[in-house]
Amino acid sequence: MKSYAKGQKSKGVMKLIAAILVVGFFTYVAIAGLGKNASGSASDIKLGLDLAGGVSITYQSVTPDPSSTDMKDTVYKLQLRAQTYSTEAEVYQEGADRINVDIPGVSDANAILEELGQPGSLEFRTEDGEVVLTGVDIKNAQEGMYKNQSGNTEYVVQLTLNEEGAEKFAKATEENINKRISIIYDGKVVSSPQVKSAITGGEAQIDQISSYEEATTLASTIRIGALPLELKEIRSNVVGAKLGEEAISTSLLAGAIGMGLVMIFMICLYFIPGLAASIALTLYTALMVFLLSAYQITLTLPGIAGIVLSIGMAVDANVIIFSRIKEELLAGKTVESAMKEGFSKALSAIVDGNVTTLIAAGVLYWMGSGTVKGFAQTLALGILLSMFTALVVTRFVLKALYQAGIRDPKFYGLTKRAKNREFKVINFLGKKNICFICSAVVILVGVGALIFNSTKGTAFNYSLEFRGGTSTNVTFNEDLSLNQISSDVVPLISEVTGDNDIQTQKVAGTNQVIIKTRTLSVEEREQITEKLVDKYGVDGELITAESISATVSNEMKQDAVLAVAIATVAMLIYIWLRFKDIKFATSAVIALIHDVLVVLTFYAVARWSVGNTFIACMLTIVGYSINATIVIFDRIRENLKQKKSKEDIADVVNLSITQTLTRSINTSLTTFIMVFVLFLLGVSSIRDFALPLIVGIVCGAYSSVCITGALWYIMTKKFVKKAD
Repeated sequence: MKSYAKGQKSKGVMKLIAAILVVGFFTYVAIAGLGKNASGSASDIKLGLDLAGGVSITYQSVTPDPSSTDMKDTVYKLQLRAQTYSTEAEVYQEGADRINVDIPGVSDANAILEELGQPGSLEFRTEDGEVVLTGVDIKNAQEGMYKNQSGNTEYVVQLTLNEEGAEKFAKATEENINKRISIIYDGKVVSSPQVKSAITGGEAQIDQISSYEEATTLASTIRIGALPLELKEIRSNVVGAKLGEEAISTSLLAGAIGMGLVMIFMICLYFIPGLAASIALTLYTALMVFLLSAYQITLTLPGIAGIVLSIGMAVDANVIIFSRIKEELLAGKTVESAMKEGFSKALSAIVDGNVTTLIAAGVLYWMGSGTVKGFAQTLALGILLSMFTALVVTRFVLKALYQAGIRDPKFYGLTKRAKNREFKVINFLGKKNICFICSAVVILVGVGALIFNSTKGTAFNYSLEFRGGTSTNVTFNEDLSLNQISSDVVPLISEVTGDNDIQTQKVAGTNQVIIKTRTLSVEEREQITEKLVDKYGVDGELITAESISATVSNEMKQDAVLAVAIATVAMLIYIWLRFKDIKFATSAVIALIHDVLVVLTFYAVARWSVGNTFIACMLTIVGYSINATIVIFDRIRENLKQKKSKEDIADVVNLSITQTLTRSINTSLTTFIMVFVLFLLGVSSIRDFALPLIVGIVCGAYSSVCITGALWYIMTKKFVKKAD
């Protein structure tokens, strides 16, 4: 027995050393990177416009006095093209006939201009030379691939036509079966697919493409050629970050402090399991940095939101497991048996919670645009990593620590205090009416605030990204630092506008600074010019100002809303199938809507700035809310299987919520710590994102404990009565 125990201890120590070496290696890579280019490190991550800047290109319509409809349509379609370079690209209207394209993560404007260039004409022409379609007939073009019947990969481009284009194309293809229709861009043939049959319905597929890269290029060419307006490039600049270096450094500092506090909290609360979780979280962070760098995913402020949520879910998975282990120990199991049962019983809640959020991330990436895609990418990556670190790494380290000789149950949560603590079931359902009334009052206050705000102007306090404004270009006599701009120039502009929603960017290689504010009157523009001339001695003649449209277009808003709606339905269906009870799914979605409405109430009442992080914030709350609800429903499902014949359903619900209460509090607290530190240390734009998220975290914890179980109980009782 002694030799066996010694062998187990040696095995455990070796496992522990191996785990520490792996964690140490990836941590080193995340900090220092590999090779001369520091690949895989934080410094190698591709940053968005808000964090690092990029190329800004301004186009002007060749057609004089273009209609507002053509301009809006061109902006939206150019956005699709710009996203080929980065999902975080921004396209917005400047003045009456100009369009600005900001692409992050690049510094060579010429390389972009060669491809994005001057959008020219697009024609679909028959062999006889007849033009059957032009760019205005194309709604979208998307590359894709699939497996054919032989198992080989086929590359295609899927075309979507508008109503008029569908009619013209149906007639043209019917008359040209077995002939070729050439796609001509700026006078050059880019593809000549053969017509196999008449194409009706407004959708067509171009096949027999040799590679995915070729399909991507063709789809991009069709999208850019499908612009209603022909554009010419009038200027291009390399611009600095919107938020500046300070935003990055404070975010990193806040993240490090938050992670440190979470680890200390976990170790103090769960002892040895908490230590194992801290090692796993360290690996999670290092792997996240490594993969963001390896896959060149553009990281922006909304992307950071996705990472924060996934860290919360990584902690959540560990909390669920450790709570289960503690329950098994209190039931008299050995440490080894308790660990095995704890991971086994926690698996379904972890998988269901993460899969529902993954479904949301997948739909958002598929249907969303701009910052929504960036958020979805980092969220999905973070969820997959969090599941791996919680279910594999934490388990491996915990088992290694046990085998290494740390076997006393008190180190795993079975303390004297835990043993002597009396378990009392809290009557949550007894307070359900009070909770419902409180929630209704808060939501009604929000509705009232929206109505009141609408009478005074706008329902929400929309920022530049949503309402547009004025872009002022100032050429200073010297190259001002970012600190000088934020500490001196911004307050000066704010004195005139009476608004703190001001964005600044430096133009690389020049003394120019771009200042974006709300829409300014002629008088306000003159005041700003006067103040800048007086304080900095700039040449007033070189100060130019142009009206700019919102960077979040109506189409992008519609895409985001539609994506959230479809994601919600998809999650509802998944929960319905997994729990085999539509009442679980309905309750979860109602609670989700409740959380969103409460956060909207905060935005309305506090007149909090609604900017580009607003969408990411709301999406984070959706993911967080559904995950918290799943854990309680999983316990209700488990307890229903063990329910005694005379036991009331209300007792089962109260028991389930009480059993998961520790998890609900601890998970919310750890996520709260991360976001609160971000709020305390972050720059103003980060605070704009962090505070509503804090509201959402608190509300999500409240609704999962006080609302969801009660909703399911009410629907279940009504269903039972109808059945009787």
